[in-house]
Amino acid sequence: QVQLVESGGGLVQPGGSLRLSCAASGSIFRINVMGWYRQAPGKERELVATITSGGSTNYADSVKGRFTISRDNAKNTVSLQMNSLKPEDTAAYYCNADATANSGGYYRRGDYWGQGTQVTVSS
Repeated sequence: QVQLVESGGGLVQPGGSLRLSCAASGSIFRINVMGWYRQAPGKERELVATITSGGSTNYADSVKGRFTISRDNAKNTVSLQMNSLKPEDTAAYYCNADATANSGGYYRRGDYWGQGTQVTVSS
């Protein structure tokens, strides 16, 4: 199994910045893609940004130029630097990993999620 733990959410004024971090742990064999998703009240969960093990990134149009995703493969961590935050960025942010776990010699690839961290942008 793979566990993901997020940190760094909070309350920030419009135009401000926050940095989210996520650490993966457990019986990790390999992590392929890591990413961040968000879900606002009454809305579906949506992709924010993803990054491959090779460093290729993908961003939602709504965050391009404002958010930056980065990753440390050696530490199994992923971060999201969020600048120029807007009220519409308010949501619960979830870390995601497409990872292969090694359990007693058995390899299982799965889609793993963190518990979420709240980001609120308000004056």
